[in-house]
Amino acid sequence: MDFAATPRPRPDPRYFGRVSGFRHPPPAAQSGGRVPRNAELLLCVAALGLIAFAYMAMTSATGGGIDGRALRALGVFTVFVLVTHLAVRRWAAAADPVLLPCAVLLNGLGLLIIDRLDRAEAALAANSGTAAPSSDAPHQLVWTGLGMALFIGVLVGVRDHTRPAKFGYTCGLGGVVALLIPALLPSRFSEVNGGKSWIMFSGFSIQPGEFAKVLLIIFIAAFLVANRDLFTTAGKRVLGMTLPRLRDLGPLILVTFVAVLVLVYEKNLGFSLLVFGTVLAMMYIGTGRASWLLIGVAMFAVGAIIAYQLFGHVRVRVEVWQDPLATYYTTGYQISQALFGMATGGIGGTGLGGGRPQDVPFAKTDFIISTIGEEMGLIGLAAVLTLFLIITVRGFSAALTTRDAFGKLLGGGLAFSLGWQLFVVVGGVTKLIPLTGLTTPFMSYGGSSLLANYIILALLLRISHDARSAPPPPPRPVTPIAEDMTQHVSRKSLPGH
Repeated sequence: MDFAATPRPRPDPRYFGRVSGFRHPPPAAQSGGRVPRNAELLLCVAALGLIAFAYMAMTSATGGGIDGRALRALGVFTVFVLVTHLAVRRWAAAADPVLLPCAVLLNGLGLLIIDRLDRAEAALAANSGTAAPSSDAPHQLVWTGLGMALFIGVLVGVRDHTRPAKFGYTCGLGGVVALLIPALLPSRFSEVNGGKSWIMFSGFSIQPGEFAKVLLIIFIAAFLVANRDLFTTAGKRVLGMTLPRLRDLGPLILVTFVAVLVLVYEKNLGFSLLVFGTVLAMMYIGTGRASWLLIGVAMFAVGAIIAYQLFGHVRVRVEVWQDPLATYYTTGYQISQALFGMATGGIGGTGLGGGRPQDVPFAKTDFIISTIGEEMGLIGLAAVLTLFLIITVRGFSAALTTRDAFGKLLGGGLAFSLGWQLFVVVGGVTKLIPLTGLTTPFMSYGGSSLLANYIILALLLRISHDARSAPPPPPRPVTPIAEDMTQHVSRKSLPGH
């Protein structure tokens, strides 16, 4: 065969981007994202079908059957989901098709469980001859609509995931201010069940710490990207670990210290643990040094000992964690009832509507996991945890796929915060760790948490879309080794250093 006469295949111009003058979009963007968006639509429809089936099972078990309220709620929720899907199809066509359906299924199951608890409370009131309390499920449905609207607003407003990096220090200041406001307000405007973490005026309440979490993650990502070389090269080596200079860590330590101090003062220790764990994880992601994990664990151990000695409510949490039955009729009642309920549910659960989750205080908020464990059993609880695992893993995947350091840190921090929060919640409910009082993302009753989590989901989808739709880098020219110039290679120039 005459190889000289064989024509060479012409390279596809789409892979050269603007370098070679072509402006063709990459395959994912050129197709309009039809394939991932169709898959997302099918998964959303499947999630809505599962939620509808669960509603039928729950209402049948409670003896009411499918009523008009349930049908209206399902219809409104379906409209919300379809509008949100269309927004993703329009403004993030190449994004991960699995993230939104998982969040939809979790959100729908949360609405179902809140409605189920509303019905139980109404039945108890009817049996005792008292007035039925107001239902929380309609309020949560309204918050769901607002959360999805905010989700769409973030997709439209943040057209480039690197844009928040320009406002990193502003976000850090805003996060600290959001944490300070409840601590400075009088107790009648900020305190609920002993914790000062709310802003309440004329029947309206909001928990600014949920939004401060997102702002602080943006600040930490921007700060670490701007000072990455200082964290990885500058500093002294002590016991085989490189410790950065104190002046380089100043802003980061200040924000973390203020956040933890305010949260301890507000008696919101769960959120303090969430912020500290997320900061530590992002430090490790940004530097790649395991020494930061050791330093963070040591700092946490010292802080935990100090908090145990100084704050009575911390000692109470630890004592309840050690033996909740010893204080069953007082501080240990909540966790004891939750453990009894999950033990009753066993492997398969009592069935939706067949248990007594209303006996657990705050079953709609802090202890919605115990309701799932009682009525859906270990199988249902494992399925819910798997959905959170999928969101976390796909979030990390989007962070790893993007090419810029800020996107990697922002996506990794947001994904870790969801997974870490779930661990803290489930660990507290199952008595693996002391109870912290955090809510379950997308499921627990509360508007602030739902809005903040939809912001996180929108940012993850934006990162995923930008990573998938970006053209691949141009191929590097191959220089014959005889003509290549000698280069000096240092440790700093190597990848990962």
